[in-house]
Amino acid sequence: MKVEVATNLCIDCALCQSLCPAVFGMDFDRRATAITGEVPKKYEKVVKQAEIECPVGAISILK
Repeated sequence: MKVEVATNLCIDCALCQSLCPAVFGMDFDRRATAITGEVPKKYEKVVKQAEIECPVGAISILK
């Protein structure tokens, strides 16, 4: 699984980062970012949770 964040939609609430700091971070503009490459298996469930809970739908899971 891969994940991406639409930084143009991000409202910098940091929900994703608080749920899974190993996958999500914040850039210099306080917009969410995600790791590049494959999400480690042990984080897949919480990344799916972040996608669901993102208040603006900025997180997308790519297969």
